[in-house]
Amino acid sequence: MKKLIVTVLAAALTLTACGGGSESASPTLRVGTLSDAPPNIYLKDGNYTGFDNELLKAIAAKQNLKLEFAATDFSALLGQVASGRYDIASSAIAQTDERKKTVDFSAAYDFETMSIQAKQGTPVTDEKGLAGKRVAVIQATVGDHWLTGTVPTAQAVRFPDYAAALTALKSGAVDAYILDQSIAEKNVTDNPDAKLVVVKSFVTDVPHGFAVKKGNAELLGKINDGLKQVISDGTWLKLHQQFLPTVPVPAGFQG
Repeated sequence: MKKLIVTVLAAALTLTACGGGSESASPTLRVGTLSDAPPNIYLKDGNYTGFDNELLKAIAAKQNLKLEFAATDFSALLGQVASGRYDIASSAIAQTDERKKTVDFSAAYDFETMSIQAKQGTPVTDEKGLAGKRVAVIQATVGDHWLTGTVPTAQAVRFPDYAAALTALKSGAVDAYILDQSIAEKNVTDNPDAKLVVVKSFVTDVPHGFAVKKGNAELLGKINDGLKQVISDGTWLKLHQQFLPTVPVPAGFQG
């Protein structure tokens, strides 16, 4: 009988050592992102990629985290993290005081650089030219808040995603579009027949961060530790040069 007990115990220990127990498997973290906002976050050949998503993948690799990406509307994203539908939000999310009431943010991994985009021949040359104009913004983004705070006489036309806002600009349904500089420049390159231009760009002091559910200090700590690792080994700079070559590199991210 003793021999049988020893044999069973040894087998159990072997299974545990080999990772046979279900507890040993790392849970897959659900990442909410967008599918239509290159070069930061987009879907290509079935793969969620872009600067933000590839950076998060690199962080996950450093921290042995498993990720599963899914697309959603930006306006719903933070609420879905708060409710637990997603574990992480990856979408060039500007860390504002209002958003910090809903979710917790990682350390900054970039800073917001905005652009005013229009079509060739536009009379708009800067923010003053937006007065009285129909201007596309992505609902609840920094661009949305910037427009209403800076040019209150502009008519903000809010869209749930980047593709819909771009379509409105190309069709003439709006006069201008406020969005991230990197996405605005990509719009010009990818839509030559639309004759789009970047009227003006401006750097803000608003940091980007990955968002997690409030109180999830363990996951936040792993993301921040992984971020330090990818900055120090040069991965951050390599990805920035690949996806955002024209966007200024903030101090402290050179590796």
